[in-house]
Amino acid sequence: MKKIAQRICQGIIVFGLSFTSFSQNQNGNIQIAILFDTSNSMDGLIEQAKSRIWKIVNTMSTLRYNGQIPKIEIALYDYGNDNITSNKDFVRQILPLTGDLDLISQKLFGLTTRGGSEYCGAVISYSVKELEWSSNPNSMKMIYIAGNEPFNQGTLNYKEVMKTAVKQNIQVNTIYCGDYQKGINEFWYDGSQLGKGEYSNINSNIVVKHYDTPYDQKIRAFNDSLNRTYYGFGVEGKMKKESQAFEDKNAVMQSAEAITERAIVKSKKVYNNAKWDIVDASMEDSTRILKLKEEELPAELKGKNEKEKLEFIESKKVEREKYQKMIQELSVKRDENINEQKTNDVNPEADFGEEIKKNVLKNAEVKGFKVELK
Repeated sequence: MKKIAQRICQGIIVFGLSFTSFSQNQNGNIQIAILFDTSNSMDGLIEQAKSRIWKIVNTMSTLRYNGQIPKIEIALYDYGNDNITSNKDFVRQILPLTGDLDLISQKLFGLTTRGGSEYCGAVISYSVKELEWSSNPNSMKMIYIAGNEPFNQGTLNYKEVMKTAVKQNIQVNTIYCGDYQKGINEFWYDGSQLGKGEYSNINSNIVVKHYDTPYDQKIRAFNDSLNRTYYGFGVEGKMKKESQAFEDKNAVMQSAEAITERAIVKSKKVYNNAKWDIVDASMEDSTRILKLKEEELPAELKGKNEKEKLEFIESKKVEREKYQKMIQELSVKRDENINEQKTNDVNPEADFGEEIKKNVLKNAEVKGFKVELK
């Protein structure tokens, strides 16, 4: 009995949530670590990732486990870059597992390339050992490593590293940036098989193909309205609100499709900013606003009494939900339109985001997750 209690406690620590029963603790969550080769030849890979990050998140946000929305966490590493110290095998943790989607975007858009030594075994080893992987057997735990140099470089034996990952039920998928057979010859296929994952290859130099639809402009307009329902509080509030706007701009600069996909993510529960936004915080704790000191409040709430504060928050909650619903409804129509356009594509080339999307959906089915588009 004592061991069972300890196990439940461990689950609560890992997920950062409060559970009222053991069965609730068994709901699956999603953890993904993406390991980027950032040597000189990988500029195209990074650009594809920037274009597709919101599509990847959108794919994960459609998944449900036992009808529940899973917690989604993403970690970022880069390797093979001379700007990284050789003391850690040219491996750098950009971001630990986190659900802060704006921060993930910020760090991804900050990646730069430079020549270096690419040690695949090392970067996988660091990600397995350093990250706080879930102990829940129902969770999806996946590593995606992308690059184009021989997989067996470095002092760490990738075969031993894969054994360590598999023991923790972490699946390792490899994405070779180059010719399919060359990737096999350079052990990327072998790595995926030992990691109980999948091997694929992409042309990292192609520009991601985007699809325009009649619904994109409306979605982006509702995104602007959605932004006006966020009110930062506390020390981080102003900074995180500015970061939200900045990551919108990053997406806009990448492509029209990227900002549309980002807006769709922001219309879903997976985009939760309870740590800095008073509306999200109040949804988790309706009295949160009443616990803040005057100096911690957003300007719009300073000087108001308790009743006025609660009424203001409620009005913004209703307003936000209205725009979120509008975006979600348009998103369904947009997906239908894109699927129609894709039927006319002849042998479309795979890109980084599409490969991860396909793999996530395939593994989700195996783990018992269901897709729910609305």
